Amino acid sequence: MKSSRSSGMYSQKHRLSHQSKVEWLAMSLIPLLFMFALSAAADQPKYEIKQIKGNVYRFSTGSHHSAFMVTDEGIFVADPISDAAADYLTKELKKRYKQPIKYLAYSHNHPDHALGGYAFEEAGATTIAHEYAADDIIATKLPTAAPELTFKDDMHVDLGESYVQMHYHGPNNGRGNISFRFMPANVMFVVDWVVIGRMPYKNLPGYDIQGMIHSTEELLAMPEFDVLIGGHADTGKREDVERYLGYLKALYVAVRDGMLEGKSLEQLQREIRLPEYSDLKMYDEWLALNIEGVYRTLNNMSYMNMRPDRD
Repeated sequence: MKSSRSSGMYSQKHRLSHQSKVEWLAMSLIPLLFMFALSAAADQPKYEIKQIKGNVYRFSTGSHHSAFMVTDEGIFVADPISDAAADYLTKELKKRYKQPIKYLAYSHNHPDHALGGYAFEEAGATTIAHEYAADDIIATKLPTAAPELTFKDDMHVDLGESYVQMHYHGPNNGRGNISFRFMPANVMFVVDWVVIGRMPYKNLPGYDIQGMIHSTEELLAMPEFDVLIGGHADTGKREDVERYLGYLKALYVAVRDGMLEGKSLEQLQREIRLPEYSDLKMYDEWLALNIEGVYRTLNNMSYMNMRPDRD
């Protein structure tokens, strides 16, 4: 039988041992909890609102951008982007400004720009889209607010001394993709078919390469704009858009002429370099994919693979 003293010593040692284990476990968990907190913070969307010119602003989340204009008569927003982004932006606009959100317009039908319309609908905004984008949003049951107002070629929205001019340029990317001109700031907003400072997206999913060229030419033939906000990549000026158009044309000609010479996709990807555009972001990663996109489009849309004049 153990004495009470030895039993007490055992209990004390046991308590100390248990306490040490708890402390060790706590100390071990601290780095894990810290890493978890950092990871959770990294997973949170990063939102930014930047004034571009006058009463026109760019809203960014990750690699996606939208644009909005604040007037005494209300706020006009182009593209909700996503449910989370739209929820944040509607709350932020309410917090920053006294004016209501009066209009939300979709640039086109693709879900990475058109989701989130419900938040603006709940905020009281009237939704707008080109008729082709509206048809597709409804036909595919895209989970966003259905457009209430549609147009065929142009639509003009007045907001006091400011206004927004929307224009359809024909096929380019997706369905019903339009440009926005915010006046009097003279800021243009274009999504996907003009990308400043970066290559077009990967293998051009949903793109019409000829349409991209024609739409960009038409954009440059319109009255001069001061600034262009892109749905992705950088903000720029006319000369930036001209250089982007130069890349599209060089890419198209190189792929088309190579196909007419009977070259395979693999040959074209090995041979086409376009070094004068090597400074564009994602040049190394996406050049071969851009070539693939043009090659595929020319076969699917123009049946280049059936041409009798190919070598």
